[in-house]
Amino acid sequence: MGTSSSATTARWSRAFVASGVAFFVTWQVAVLAGVPRSATVALGLYGFVFHVVFGKGYQLIPSYFGRTLAIPRAPAIHLPLAIVGTIGAFAAGAGIGPRSVAGIGATGWFVGCLVFVGTLVWTVRDNLTGGETATGATDVHRQRIDRFANAVVPVVLAYLLVGSGLPLAAELGINPAALPPTGPPTTHLLAAGTAALLVFAIGIRLLPRLLVADPPPALVAVVLPAGALAPALLAIDFRGGTLFRAGAGLEAIALVGFAVAYADLYRQSDRNRVGSRAILAAVGCGALVALLGLVFAFAPASSVPATAFDGHYRLAVGGFVGLTIVGVTYHFYPPAIASAPGIDDRTARASVSALVAGLALEIAGLLAANPPLVGAGRWLSVLGAILYAAVLGTVFHERPG
Repeated sequence: MGTSSSATTARWSRAFVASGVAFFVTWQVAVLAGVPRSATVALGLYGFVFHVVFGKGYQLIPSYFGRTLAIPRAPAIHLPLAIVGTIGAFAAGAGIGPRSVAGIGATGWFVGCLVFVGTLVWTVRDNLTGGETATGATDVHRQRIDRFANAVVPVVLAYLLVGSGLPLAAELGINPAALPPTGPPTTHLLAAGTAALLVFAIGIRLLPRLLVADPPPALVAVVLPAGALAPALLAIDFRGGTLFRAGAGLEAIALVGFAVAYADLYRQSDRNRVGSRAILAAVGCGALVALLGLVFAFAPASSVPATAFDGHYRLAVGGFVGLTIVGVTYHFYPPAIASAPGIDDRTARASVSALVAGLALEIAGLLAANPPLVGAGRWLSVLGAILYAAVLGTVFHERPG
């Protein structure tokens, strides 16, 4: 029974990841085609980032709490709801279809998130703060950090529910007084509060094991609390005054601290793989996200070009979180096991190089108001996404288990 349940979870986890990769390619193509940011955010954040987060979350979070997923078929129930939610959010942002599309999408997305959160909470109901970590004997020196990282996961799930519930509340005509129901504040609850904070929490457990190195405990003690508090402040007082500036400062501390911690892990490690290099580029993007966020918070609004906000979103979703996902998936699904001609580590390296170079050109073009540079960068990003999809698609096809 246990083996069968694990196989079911693994199969649907992979289906989530495969869907996320398909959305990744679609997102890059939509950005290249000039689709409005209100629509492409849905493809990048809901479609790519969260489909992979959900897929791997069903596997990793229970194991980090020393438990087995209580409802193995929960991902099978969740996946179609997540797809409907993503398509609905994209259509609403692009102005496609009747007004009811937004409501259907918001409902599907929120119900799917309820399935995710409910399943995980039920799975770890007797270990909600993660005191039991399933830390092995060889990693016993990491147990304190593992407990600290586990304790942040309930905060991640809370941000997910609030950030997913606000758009639905808006569709139902409910307007909570504390938070804006839609737009960038809500997006920050999901992007910073769920996706980035989960990168911090899971990354602090997973990445040291992948690189066989130890993170600086002092940085962990700074990154997790700062990353947990910042999104709430950003959302409550978005582009406002003191609270927004405090949130921007805390988020910058978390992003830069995590970048320094990972750079130190990378320096210690002798495992110089393509996935590790992708994550190194990701944390570099995270530092740039922090810098832009501080500019938005402290510089006069009139001095910030509108294109800088596009750059901030692309660096955050495609750079920090996106490249982290690319790097981690290359660790979980190594390109070297593929036997198809033209699909190997070199293809994976080419995908990462294209994604990083494309993002660099695009951001430079956006900040310098140079459309040809922006276009060249986006073409490279499409190429990188296609190569990434080709590598993972081949690995999934050849190793279906």
